[in-house]
Amino acid sequence: MAADHSGIEWTEATWNPTSGCTKVSPGCDRCYAERVTKRFPRTFPNGFALTLRPQSLEIPLHWRRPRTIFVNSMSDLFHRDVPDAYVQEVFDVMVRTPQHTYQVLTKRAERLARLARKLPWPSNVWMGVSVESPKYSWRIDYLRRVPAAVRFISAEPLLEPLPGLDLTGMHWLIAGGESQTGCRPADDEWFRDLRDQCAAAGVAFFLKQLGGHPSKRGGDAAVVDGRRWIDLPVITRGTC
Repeated sequence: MAADHSGIEWTEATWNPTSGCTKVSPGCDRCYAERVTKRFPRTFPNGFALTLRPQSLEIPLHWRRPRTIFVNSMSDLFHRDVPDAYVQEVFDVMVRTPQHTYQVLTKRAERLARLARKLPWPSNVWMGVSVESPKYSWRIDYLRRVPAAVRFISAEPLLEPLPGLDLTGMHWLIAGGESQTGCRPADDEWFRDLRDQCAAAGVAFFLKQLGGHPSKRGGDAAVVDGRRWIDLPVITRGTC
């Protein structure tokens, strides 16, 4: 399963060699991917149960035009039920398609750190962790151990302020508020503080949305101090 055009502001396409997941922290409470599986039961006959989709593995091999691809928008590649060998197959596809840039995001930072030494880390693979509140900032410490060309933080959905983050070794931070029905509100000051922390640490800052329902206040409405903040990390291509 893949989408050659994505509505996610910080990527261009999505690729899902797995689908489904289990909830591990409060940022999972209103999971977008879970809602999608309920809307499209024919596409997801196993519902939100973790499912390997080997038929999707080679999709990026057929995309000739370079794309920025979010890996597993519908799942978590480092879920405990994804075999090590299958994770390695996904990474092999990414190695074989250097024309693309891959963005991999996980909440399973401990397993990521354990597997990292068994995986190749070409410069077209970016690795990130989700941090929705200070309680989960430890995920950043595990990410720091990973030799990815770009290491990034997704502070989305941002449920609490994240003061005093250690951004050592990080290259990018994405922030966004929750936007579904019953969403928990985010304070604009939380995003302003993250922007300032990133500026001080030399980390690119991308504000996706301020949150809210029915308007998520994204796109041109995602403004702090009179402007949008949509920086991307700058890297030099090569092999790590």
